Amino acid sequence: MRFVFLFFGVISYAVFFATFLWLIVFVAGLPVLPHTVDAGGPVTAPGVAAVIDLALILLFAVQHSVMARQGFKAAWTRIVPKPIERSVYVLAASAALIALMVFWRPITAEVWSVGNPLGAGLLWALFVTGWLIVLVSTFLISHFELFGLTQVWNNLRGKMAAPAVLRQPFFYRLVRHPLYSGFFLAFWATPLMTAGHLLLAAALSVFMIVAIRFEERDLIDVFGEDYVRYRASTGMLIPKARRRRV
Repeated sequence: MRFVFLFFGVISYAVFFATFLWLIVFVAGLPVLPHTVDAGGPVTAPGVAAVIDLALILLFAVQHSVMARQGFKAAWTRIVPKPIERSVYVLAASAALIALMVFWRPITAEVWSVGNPLGAGLLWALFVTGWLIVLVSTFLISHFELFGLTQVWNNLRGKMAAPAVLRQPFFYRLVRHPLYSGFFLAFWATPLMTAGHLLLAAALSVFMIVAIRFEERDLIDVFGEDYVRYRASTGMLIPKARRRRV
């Protein structure tokens, strides 16, 4: 059974990584895919498209937030073996994102368009920087544990998980949630902002702000006063201005 769990964890990770790459291309609107945030899919009236798109975002938001809560995990692991709980979560999150991208209805009305090559290049640079921040941030907080591989590997070896330790490596010294900061850049930095892209960026931004509130409650439960002090001294998504000592 331990090898089955390991295989399941590897498959879940592979699905996640493919979905992650797909999401980058989807948001960028690159023509390598027939269906992106701005193109493809059935022709749908803007109002109907907006309702469908919001429902898809809500599906992802509910899955992502509810399954991540400690109370849900405590009940869920009575059904799902604990070593693959994170892998199941990752697979479910990937499925919700895939559904969003497959059934998304573009709304192509332009909100802004940057034709200047320098300006467009700067926005693409910010877009790439956002995704790099996301990826690097996952490795700073244990990429393979975040996506379930560490748990199935430890289970195979009969090794217990190490106690959680509050660390602030690199980006985390500047902001508490650099992963979300990266997503903000990735979703908003575009030389061509359509109404559909704006809907995606705005709705996911609201979701991230709400998700942070729930996540920080869990982090305080785990780390107590250490996290309270960290939260007081460090910005949520952008660095706090440091007061100069006289």
